[in-house]
Amino acid sequence: MFEQSQIQEFKEAFGCIDQDRDGVIKKQDLKETYGQLGKLNVNDEELEEMLNEGKGPINFTVFLTLFGEKLNGTDPEDTILAAFKLFDPNGTGFVNKDEFKRLLMNQADKFTAEEVDQAFALAPIDPTGNIDYKSLCYIITHGDEKEES
Repeated sequence: MFEQSQIQEFKEAFGCIDQDRDGVIKKQDLKETYGQLGKLNVNDEELEEMLNEGKGPINFTVFLTLFGEKLNGTDPEDTILAAFKLFDPNGTGFVNKDEFKRLLMNQADKFTAEEVDQAFALAPIDPTGNIDYKSLCYIITHGDEKEES
């Protein structure tokens, strides 16, 4: 999932957080790490919530897995599909590229034209200008074969 250099960086970060050097990140480790960063008022509930993401003791393997999910993680494929279906009331499996671009640039977080172009770079767009959003969802959640070769 990660390159060797990334794993080494995560190992260093884990070592910084594992204050007592026992190979497991515990609440006291997190509290001390926050203290070193100047945040002294972190409450126990916040710390417990962080630790519970590991669903057990947070050793380096669990730490790496959690970061993998956070960094590579996107919403589940069905959630992304459901979002696209809002723009496809007839259930065709496609959304019009130009209309979708207009929405991305004028609603909510407002993409720039460059950001839209980047987003569309991997999008499967047919000759009539429609995005196959089911294929796009797969690319978002599983990666693009072209990238890996």
